[in-house]
Amino acid sequence: MKRASLVVALGIFVVAAGMRVSAQAPAPANNFPQTFTNLQVWPANTPPATIQQFMNAFGDSLGITCDYCHVKGGDGKFDFASDAKREKVVARRMILLRDSINVELPAIVGKRAGAGTTSVNGYPDAPVRVLCSSCHRGLPIPRSIADEVSDAEMRGGGAAGLAKFKELRDKYYGGQQYDLRETALIGIANRALTAKRTDDAIAYLQANIGYFPKSAATYQALARAHDAKGDKAAAEKDLAMAKQLGTN
Repeated sequence: MKRASLVVALGIFVVAAGMRVSAQAPAPANNFPQTFTNLQVWPANTPPATIQQFMNAFGDSLGITCDYCHVKGGDGKFDFASDAKREKVVARRMILLRDSINVELPAIVGKRAGAGTTSVNGYPDAPVRVLCSSCHRGLPIPRSIADEVSDAEMRGGGAAGLAKFKELRDKYYGGQQYDLRETALIGIANRALTAKRTDDAIAYLQANIGYFPKSAATYQALARAHDAKGDKAAAEKDLAMAKQLGTN
């Protein structure tokens, strides 16, 4: 597809997506403009309500508010036209990246892009598209829990890593931001064990037992960690517990 036609396709897609994001008008942002002087993703004649709806959906997808991307003056009002914040420039490029993926996606996966058509099983086809929330899941920077723990470990060791895990779990448990299932800490502990940080691995797994006391997989991993430390008695006890839980 030529660049000009791709840009047109992206503009049409973004406007259509913006119109679909919410059937209910969002609460007005601080001095949200009714005319625009610096639109670079949307066509100049895009209705303000459409852009505001899209911005609401964008904020929900990243878990942010207007001040994440937009400059706020001393009078408390936003300068929506300003490109002074790096986050706004990056967001603009990320929107175009997302929509360029959606232009190519139907052909790549072999499915139609439009909704409302009927598939062979009689159910309506879902639209084939990537959304901001597909990657961000309510986070400004979409990172895994393991990456967050790794950063904390580099600054303060295993204790800091475990503290970061607990902090994020307390804040986000039950949400979509991080994978906080029982396998999350097991994976982090296995990585510590591979790095020969046995005590850190044991601390992670003991914390996981606190969250998932009937996790046979956690006890199996704890047995490996205790064995690596040379504590055979503890390893045998862990294996017995794993076997008991596995048969219940």
